[in-house]
Amino acid sequence: MTALLRYQAALLVRSQRWLPPFILYVAFLGIGVQGGQPILDSLGYAAAALLPVAAWLVRICVTNEPPAARSCVSAAAGPGRAHLAALLVALATAVALGAVATLAVTLISNPVTADLQTRLPRLPASAAGLLATLACALLGTAVGALTTWPVLRSTGRAVPAMLFAALLSVVVTGSPAQAAVSGLVTGSRSGTVPLPVLPLAAAVLLTAGAAAAACALTSRRSP
Repeated sequence: MTALLRYQAALLVRSQRWLPPFILYVAFLGIGVQGGQPILDSLGYAAAALLPVAAWLVRICVTNEPPAARSCVSAAAGPGRAHLAALLVALATAVALGAVATLAVTLISNPVTADLQTRLPRLPASAAGLLATLACALLGTAVGALTTWPVLRSTGRAVPAMLFAALLSVVVTGSPAQAAVSGLVTGSRSGTVPLPVLPLAAAVLLTAGAAAAACALTSRRSP
């Protein structure tokens, strides 16, 4: 598996297809996060913006190889393992991007509540933001896994489905990502720092199930 992860990571880096989602995420942060804003609100925005980026990274990693190369790797390592490696590299990239963003947002934000009246501890707020970021990265990975090959083969269907599912994952009540982000926003208003442990656990379970389903389907469908 280590060799597969290195192979997929090298493919991603050399392809430079990671640049558009990276630039998009930076643009999101540049528009929505300004220095001196309440810390929990800014961390919630940064976490929510990562979800569609994570889904996009999954699509990039899964479709990076030409069909012939994918067939060779699948024959050598097994289609399920090869597909899982692509998903894990996409997730790791999203998590790394989100972690850097969380650190940057923590440093430039004002550790106060939304009304600017009560100070909040910066380190716990950063930890809460990181957990929310992890939940959004995981759920974005799940969205990507279920809206690209081998689940959806047609690009005309897969891309709109990915965007629509990513939007729903951020705004629909009951979504782990929505729960994590809304918890930060609520904490910013109430003056408490919530740790979104339950949303993160739910995101882990959903992502594991989505990845398992996609990998199992990969074994049954040819590129």
